[in-house]
Amino acid sequence: MATESTQPMNFVAVSRALVSVAVEVATGVQRAVVGPDSVRTARDNAWDAIQADRARAAARAETARAVAAMLAAEPARRSGALSGASR
Repeated sequence: MATESTQPMNFVAVSRALVSVAVEVATGVQRAVVGPDSVRTARDNAWDAIQADRARAAARAETARAVAAMLAAEPARRSGALSGASR
């Protein structure tokens, strides 16, 4: 009589194996399409995000400087408008 396994198949192990195969296929397709030297890595993505953050910070700082320059250029006009409103 043959010995039969009564243990149910481990769903987690099957899921992990399936995801692993899918990742390998996706990586292989990416390498085939863009070439092995052009494959994006987590480091590349992180560096791009850092550069984008720096560019946004520089744009915010430039906007703040421009607004401050506009406000400093005409203080008499602003104070005259404020004092005229209180009359």
